[in-house]
Amino acid sequence: MSRRDWITAAALAMPTRAQLSHVSRIQALGLDIGDVKPVHFTVSGDLHLAVDDVFLHRTEVLPPLDDVGVSPAAAFIQYCARARLIDAIKVGDWLLHRRHMTVLEVAELALRDAWRPGARQMRRVLPHLDAAARSVKESETRALVVFSGLPRPEVNVPLIVAGERIGIVDLLIRCVMLVLEYEGRQHAESILQFNRDITRYAAFRRNDVEYLQVTNEMLDRPKTLVQRIHARMVELGYDGPPPVFADRWDALFAVIPLSGDAVAQPEPGWATKSPQRLRMGD
Repeated sequence: MSRRDWITAAALAMPTRAQLSHVSRIQALGLDIGDVKPVHFTVSGDLHLAVDDVFLHRTEVLPPLDDVGVSPAAAFIQYCARARLIDAIKVGDWLLHRRHMTVLEVAELALRDAWRPGARQMRRVLPHLDAAARSVKESETRALVVFSGLPRPEVNVPLIVAGERIGIVDLLIRCVMLVLEYEGRQHAESILQFNRDITRYAAFRRNDVEYLQVTNEMLDRPKTLVQRIHARMVELGYDGPPPVFADRWDALFAVIPLSGDAVAQPEPGWATKSPQRLRMGD
């Protein structure tokens, strides 16, 4: 059975006042993240019902609802209550990019219902979200770069060199003009995507644009990936601080704390000796 099948079957076993919620509501939108079971529902007041593979949450006041369950913004707040920071960034980006929620909507909801589990944690996540991210792997790569202390990459920006539009790049570290491109399975399995990639990478080489292809296997070794990115940046003239794998980095892979100091934002950029940047007029 697919995720959607499990969710549909669970919903049929629940009374109508039980609302699909938490990660299950997000999965119903099409995001493949987390375990499909148990399927989460939220109900107002008491409901003593035992159903296999269902987790029933009780609340005094229901969050905003839509025709499927709790609203995506409400589900994201619920998700943040127990999520790792890096996972919350990926999910939040995905919801924003596909317009399932807006920054204003989720921020106002967290402020209005500050008592709800996840509201305070979500406010810690919000500054790190970027609606321009088109995939969770792009979001993951960006988060690794940022939380290591390296300059924040620009997300899905058009790259124009010497009057030639090369295309939209996944991530751009502009201070050294280094492009980071995530190479997922679809890049190899889709002939159309494969040919587009060949054309784009040829344009990179023709215009001396440096790029690094990021794979899922590389993301499985995050420190090694960041060190590789930094080494390439240094080759291109970067002389800013190196990556730091300490408290800030560790916080990325931990469950979001309920309280404590907010995770600091990185500086927007660093000094560079990159001749490529100067040549491109940046």
